[in-house]
Amino acid sequence: MNWITDVLPPKIRSFLKRDTPENLWVKCPETGQMVFHKDLETNLFVIPGSGVHMRMGSTARLKSVFDNGTWFDVQLPDVPPDPLKFRDEKRYVDRVKDARAKTGMNDAIKVGYGKLEGLAVTVAVQDMDFMAGSLGTAAGEAIVKGMMTAVEKNTPFIIFTASGGARMQEGILSLMQMPRTTVAVQALRAAKLPYIVVLTNPTTGGVTASYAMLGDVHIAEPGALIGFAGPRVIEQTIREKLPDGFQRAEYLKDHGMVDLVVHRHDLRETLGRLCRVLTKAPPAGQTEAEAA
Repeated sequence: MNWITDVLPPKIRSFLKRDTPENLWVKCPETGQMVFHKDLETNLFVIPGSGVHMRMGSTARLKSVFDNGTWFDVQLPDVPPDPLKFRDEKRYVDRVKDARAKTGMNDAIKVGYGKLEGLAVTVAVQDMDFMAGSLGTAAGEAIVKGMMTAVEKNTPFIIFTASGGARMQEGILSLMQMPRTTVAVQALRAAKLPYIVVLTNPTTGGVTASYAMLGDVHIAEPGALIGFAGPRVIEQTIREKLPDGFQRAEYLKDHGMVDLVVHRHDLRETLGRLCRVLTKAPPAGQTEAEAA
């Protein structure tokens, strides 16, 4: 017999019953440390003790980059929702609906325009929470639109990549986004605008094989997994044991594939400085006359 449910009046029972949010605490994947979600959010989703960089949503990412956490959303083109009428265990259109309900996003890419340390920039963010950040026609259109917006507004273009690769439910149409985004990168080059790629955990597959590795500067967050095929697949193919840290940000920096490994707390300052150097703009807070 439960005396709370059987003896106490209904009003008191409802007062004692409290719903606990599922994401109240977050566990560090390396140390097992439990961190209060609000504290983790305040710390830009970096575990305070271990320094592990956890997954960061697109809205939180844009807020962390732009001045005062404000920006203008770039309107993205609409695409056919299910061009191949694909179905596996579940219809593709239903998977997309579930992802939209879960994330509040239309697809895996969010693009914003605003100021970074006073300098106008265009920023795109790939969100792992939307079908593992997979690259489909909508994501491809979003990237192209973001790059063309940067050309139109004459700003640097920054993209935060996080993806498991091409979206298999769209077949060849997803693979076509690789050359399409590559052509858009060439438009940035023709306009002589900086293209900065921030590689976050994980960046793999067709995303790595296209726009993620075509930047003027490649920055990686600490511990990020970056590669085409996963380490297990590579080991099974070559039948050799891979070196420790293989495909991790630090290993790739040591071997020349990544230019910088930057802690998330220092990322905004680093991006601002790079944008100003690459556009020959004066340092933040100075006019061109003062800089001269």
